[in-house]
Amino acid sequence: MKNVIYYHASQTKDITILEPRVSNHNIPLIYFSKKRENVLVYLSNAIEKYCKEEGFKNDGNYEKWGPYGFNRDGKLVIEEYYPNALESTYKNVSGYIYQVKNVIDSGFEINIPDAVTSSEPVKVDGFKYVEDAYEEIMKAEKAGLITIIRYDEMTAKKKEWLINTIKEEYKNASNHPEYRFFLKAKFPFISDDIDIK
Repeated sequence: MKNVIYYHASQTKDITILEPRVSNHNIPLIYFSKKRENVLVYLSNAIEKYCKEEGFKNDGNYEKWGPYGFNRDGKLVIEEYYPNALESTYKNVSGYIYQVKNVIDSGFEINIPDAVTSSEPVKVDGFKYVEDAYEEIMKAEKAGLITIIRYDEMTAKKKEWLINTIKEEYKNASNHPEYRFFLKAKFPFISDDIDIK
């Protein structure tokens, strides 16, 4: 039986031991995928990147921006929620895809295809440097490993859903000024009076 390789993406160089961190599920975990292409999206966070480029000072954590999901076959589907989102998030962003062979599964249910989590530190067995995350994502799309839905391909129904969702996200982000800063910049329909309930 072929040995499984687990992948983890980071912008941090020279990691030898991956440590659990608190993320979306509010408990310390390390996230891995059995598919290399699935971790490419974690090489950059659109919110953090935009705020840093624009000089927005943020003392806390950055909200995670994840406009992606999976189709019925478990293939990663990335959606552009605003024009040129992929390029502005990933172009010229470098990072590392860490590879590990031994993961003690935490057993925590995350409902993500091909994903595994560990609540214990994990020894790194190797890594590959990614010079440009955008180029890697484009290669994965060309190879049929992922699907990308560009902003200009979005249906009217999806755009309506997006407007309503982003307005709700903005309302609920009162404790995340960096997220609000990002949303107002990327979605022109956001205005200050949206906060009034």
